[in-house]
Amino acid sequence: MSSETFQYELGERHVAFTLDESVYSREAIFGAAYLFVDKCFLWLSVAGASQLRVRLKTKGEASPEALETLAGEFANELLNQSIRQQVSQDTRRIREYYMGRAFYGDDTRASIDALLAELDAEELAEEPLEIAVPWENSDQDGAVG
Repeated sequence: MSSETFQYELGERHVAFTLDESVYSREAIFGAAYLFVDKCFLWLSVAGASQLRVRLKTKGEASPEALETLAGEFANELLNQSIRQQVSQDTRRIREYYMGRAFYGDDTRASIDALLAELDAEELAEEPLEIAVPWENSDQDGAVG
């Protein structure tokens, strides 16, 4: 069986297809496969140079229509994973900038130091941290009061 753009073979309770790594990266294939581990059993194998073979086997009985749907869902997830990977690559420098700024920026360090200094000043200015105990208070002639 095949669709117009996604070639697959149907078997009893399984659908299999070969993916070209020049179209879908290995990371995208693994990402899509990971999201299918709860739906079905998966086998990945090397089919040739830059090609991965994917076999999805249902956990129960399945009609040919259900297997075609499973193949289509996997193809959609491959596209989703490929786009996510591309967006991640395109925005990598921006994320690195913001992470660096958050962890190593002078403004953050200065504001944290200022907050800590403010807390220290408040603790020193307010009531002492010691709690007065009645037997420690004494009157003038040494009797405890």
